Amino acid sequence: MKGSVFSAPLEQLKHVKSEEGQILTKPFLDVCKTLLPVLDKFGAALSIVKSDVGGNISRLESKYQSNPSEYKHLHSLVQKEVEAKTAKSSSSCTNGLLWLTRSMDFLVLLFGNLQAHQNWTMEQVAMKLAPERKKFLETISSPGDDFESDIGKFCTNFSSVLQENHNFLASVGMDNLKA
Repeated sequence: MKGSVFSAPLEQLKHVKSEEGQILTKPFLDVCKTLLPVLDKFGAALSIVKSDVGGNISRLESKYQSNPSEYKHLHSLVQKEVEAKTAKSSSSCTNGLLWLTRSMDFLVLLFGNLQAHQNWTMEQVAMKLAPERKKFLETISSPGDDFESDIGKFCTNFSSVLQENHNFLASVGMDNLKA
């Protein structure tokens, strides 16, 4: 049996936290990356979201790759900028993490609502740019996969990780930055 489009993100989520319970940078970004192909299934409707998500992943990934041991934990990227007083810059990793987390919040809400509200039309979800709901669901699920179960588990599990990001950003006064 082939897995659903949420099988890979669910598998990646298992590796997002260290043994100490801290969010790990690379695994978190890997989860976010696994959602990019799902966004393609919406067609043009979410192309701006995909571009923004991809840009923020790249920004955070570049900083992580500059010193993987120093930036092993996701929040260390922000902590360093807060200490250097560069966190409020529009090109900061802090700004990138905030907007990536907000975008992921949007996607989790969208996916959760698609699962929970069987009568939603795609016009209600993403204007008239997205494919018709039945056709869309056919492109992201296959007969015999665990799509319904996987999407629910993903939304629940990833929401808690995203909330940790919000809590951390709020604790350092950075959860209310504007674009």
